[in-house]
Amino acid sequence: MSENVKAKVIEILAQQAMVDPSDVEMTQTLDDLGIDSMGVVESIFAIEEEFDISVPFNANDPGAGEFDISSVASIVGAVEGLVAAQKA
Repeated sequence: MSENVKAKVIEILAQQAMVDPSDVEMTQTLDDLGIDSMGVVESIFAIEEEFDISVPFNANDPGAGEFDISSVASIVGAVEGLVAAQKA
């Protein structure tokens, strides 16, 4: 895992959840962090802007998209994949 990507994603999620980044664990879900559906969309936009990527995410059906938001770790992994694909 790229520590830079991991740190930035955690920072974005922590800001949305209004918690300290050190309180965010990789195994937590967005529900665990208290991030609601609007917060998920805002987090996705922030991630896209931060990494200059396009996230394949359907806000109307978050479970149906290619972007796994089931945990902090899955989000970090998905972002790393998109960043790597962009550089290729």
